[in-house]
Amino acid sequence: MEETSSLTNSIIQTINSIFQTLFSSIDNNIYKVLDDLVFIDNDILSSSIFEKIFGTNTSNGLLVIANSLLIGFSLYYAIRLLYSYYMNLQIERPYQFIFKLLIFGIVMNCSFSICRQFLELNSLISESIQSLGMNLFHHEVSFSELITQLNKAVSLEDAKFNIFSFDGLLKGFISISLFNLIFSYSLRYVLVKLFILLTPFAILSLVNQSTSWFFKTWFRTLLSLLLQQSLISLILLLLFSVNLSSTDILSKLLCIGGMYALIRANSYMRSLIGGISTDVSNHINLGTNFLKNL
Repeated sequence: MEETSSLTNSIIQTINSIFQTLFSSIDNNIYKVLDDLVFIDNDILSSSIFEKIFGTNTSNGLLVIANSLLIGFSLYYAIRLLYSYYMNLQIERPYQFIFKLLIFGIVMNCSFSICRQFLELNSLISESIQSLGMNLFHHEVSFSELITQLNKAVSLEDAKFNIFSFDGLLKGFISISLFNLIFSYSLRYVLVKLFILLTPFAILSLVNQSTSWFFKTWFRTLLSLLLQQSLISLILLLLFSVNLSSTDILSKLLCIGGMYALIRANSYMRSLIGGISTDVSNHINLGTNFLKNL
């Protein structure tokens, strides 16, 4: 009987040691990049390779294709205009088209600088929310600081950590949730860069009324992706307002609610504005199955 009990304790200690090492390793090596993935500013455009892909002038990068399409739109309108005279159809007047062509052509070729300023403005909004948190709580409102605060409430010390306890399950849920955010916010980061590259074509689509829907969809999607970081800042602000304590179960349950809100931030913003999903549901199911197995 004693041998069975000793073997059981040994297995439990081994499992606790494995998960304790795993969670500590994840905390120290992975979650610090969440702040760089979430809080995007105009540094995302600082890469020389990205700038070359976008185009530094009208003779290189994607701007070459955009300006070629600008000529294509002009030819298309000229053909439609001739056809309208022949068929006696009503279309856009030439001076209106030429005016739009000049305005949107200039804006299109300045779109890189416009994107830079737009990203800076969006970053200032989220930074203002983080600054409010700094003034209220006297520490940085960020994921790296959140991990520090959570680990104070859910100890990872060898003598205390137990994966089969409530704190152990809570730590498992938090780790799986934050690991899911790594995938979700990485996808968002890539999509932001992708939609920035599409900026010249989105502006070009305004030249023709039948293609203007592309600009509206592009703008709504990019705005949703960028404003998501302000919503995340607000959620983090609320999380830091909770007085996390190792003995207060209510604060830990509120922490779980906050983590779930961070996971669903994209869905909430998409419901308000529109856009596309960056949720990685497979990893949420993985975390759920992990907790069920425990």
